[in-house]
This record gives sequence, structure tokens and C-alpha cells, in this order.
Amino acid sequence: MKLAITVHFDGAQAQAAAVAFDAWDAPEAAKTYVSHIAQVEKPARGEPDLRELTCVMQLLREHKLAPELILIDGFVHLDAEATPGLGQHLFHALGSRTPVIGVSKTGRPGLPAQFEVMREEEARPLTVTCAGVDIGAAKVRVRAMHGRKRVPTLMKLVARLAKNAD
Repeated sequence: MKLAITVHFDGAQAQAAAVAFDAWDAPEAAKTYVSHIAQVEKPARGEPDLRELTCVMQLLREHKLAPELILIDGFVHLDAEATPGLGQHLFHALGSRTPVIGVSKTGRPGLPAQFEVMREEEARPLTVTCAGVDIGAAKVRVRAMHGRKRVPTLMKLVARLAKNAD
């Protein structure tokens, strides 16, 4: 099982959501998970913002999830020099055993075109970064995901779940 995960913040609270899928071209989730986090502390000034990591780890523990791969809405690396982003911290928190692929709708100045994936001809590219899996393989998998539009269907679904779960 693979998981697509995202976190939505609402003030000091957060909702972490995940959708499970087996095939990269799956049109719908095999199962969905949501965790409500009542209090999320902002990082101290000058400290990295790892609030999403805390929420993702709580979701994995709460639902006893051990996926073969995690797809996040965000960055694994922040630049070509592999400055750690959320995904790299998650990869290490999971003992460097579970590959993490980050998919972002926006680019970053330090990430060259080799991290871009075109899913729709006239749309802007998605930015793909990863840990524990080859970048070429990660890009092929993201490109193969279901959905005719730029953002894969399951990434849209997990974003809706995180924002709308009660």
C-alpha cells in the first residue's frame, strides 16, 4: 500500500489526511484516513517549521499505518544541494526505510528543470523531489497517476479530506 498524505492547518489545530492506493494509476482511494490534531505548536523563532512532520507521524501512529511509499504535498528537498524539506525529515523519522516522494504545484528557485514533471501539455509543471527512490522513477510514477489535469486525482482527494474532515 502507498499513501498520499497532506496536512491542513486551521489556527493552532490541524487535520492530517491520507489516501491509500495500490496502483499508480488508481482513479480512487482504496481507503482514507484522517487525524485531528487539537494543538500544534509553532516553532521557536529561527527553528525549522516541522509542524507537518509531527502531524504526519501522529496520523501514521494513530491508524497503525506502515506504507511501502509515501507521497506528500510538498518538498523532500528544497534545492539541488538536497537541503532537507518536510519529506527528507519524514524519510529520516521513518528510519530511512520508507521512500518519500514530494509533489508540489510550485517550483523553488534552487530546483532546476530536472525536477519538473509535465502532466498536461499547456499547464505549468509539477515539481517532484524524493528520498529512497530514484528521481527518474519518481517522475515516471507521478506522471502515471490518474487524472487528466495537472494535479493527480488522489492528490486532489487528500487535499479535500484534510480541509473538509470533521
